[in-house]
Amino acid sequence: MKIRLVIFLAILALTSYLALDGSIAGIGLAKIKGCIRSFGYFAPLVYILIFALVPLTVVPNSLLAISGGALFGIYYGTLYTIIGALSGATIAFALSRYLGKSIAEKFIRHKADWLNEHAEKNGFMIVFLLRLIPLIPFDAISYGAGLSKIRYMDFLGATCIGILPGVLVYSNIGDKSLDIYSADFYLSLAILALLVAVSHYAKKRYTLKEVQKAGITS
Repeated sequence: MKIRLVIFLAILALTSYLALDGSIAGIGLAKIKGCIRSFGYFAPLVYILIFALVPLTVVPNSLLAISGGALFGIYYGTLYTIIGALSGATIAFALSRYLGKSIAEKFIRHKADWLNEHAEKNGFMIVFLLRLIPLIPFDAISYGAGLSKIRYMDFLGATCIGILPGVLVYSNIGDKSLDIYSADFYLSLAILALLVAVSHYAKKRYTLKEVQKAGITS
């Protein structure tokens, strides 16, 4: 229980640190914002392109989503992040499906076999439930889905709906980080804490087999 609490607090602290212009390996919110802003009118397109290429990098999705909120506000930030995330998910899905298992397993470490069974019929529900749990790695789901028989449109639709709550939360933090001493900023962190807590409970409560069962019985 103590270990899980430490993990939860670490995630919350990391996100807060990044929102306050911290950095990891030299990649911080301020640097991302400055780089994207330098493209002027093309900034939204550049942001979407960067997000689309996240599956091929080590840049955290959450960091980019926060920067999107800071750059474009909660509404446009959410819109551009979803477009970028769907593009990135499509790239990972296509790489996995068309380049084969040996390529995908380099990214997901042999943990995608669970998605194969029943994925063709119930893939939408399975991916949707997994996307609702931010603590389950975004790209691992995409690569795993590509190895399964899930239909692409089911995968894309489930991803779009499933990631919306998380994207809204991260975009909201970015939007409110423009005034880090405001009540709205601390409220946005509290909402993030709630999201992480619910995600942690869901990940603990619903094993992959149970998620699969939920998809089959829905």
